[in-house]
Amino acid sequence: MTKIQNSKQYDLEERTLKFARRVRVFIKKLPRTLANLADGRQLINASGSVGANYIEANESFSKKDFGMRVKICRKEAKESRYWLRLVETNSNSLEKEREELIREATELTKIFGSMVEKSK
Repeated sequence: MTKIQNSKQYDLEERTLKFARRVRVFIKKLPRTLANLADGRQLINASGSVGANYIEANESFSKKDFGMRVKICRKEAKESRYWLRLVETNSNSLEKEREELIREATELTKIFGSMVEKSK
């Protein structure tokens, strides 16, 4: 890999890590309802899986394996967006934060979707 590709790889690894961390901070602020507890766990799992699967993709043994792992990243980003839409907020500031996280999940979905297309 060239230096630029390594830099982009690292940037996306860092970006997915930041996304997962931001989600965890957001969840701590949510009202403690039974629904939010259940949905929050799902959101934590999905948001963390985005980056974890991207790291695995970068360690893949073949182009086919890489493509499959990137598809999983895209799926987990979509799932994160779903759970973000489902959790209940109780303030405008939390709603704004949720919207920002939904935008990031959407951008990650598009990035991984583009990578899937390029890996074909």
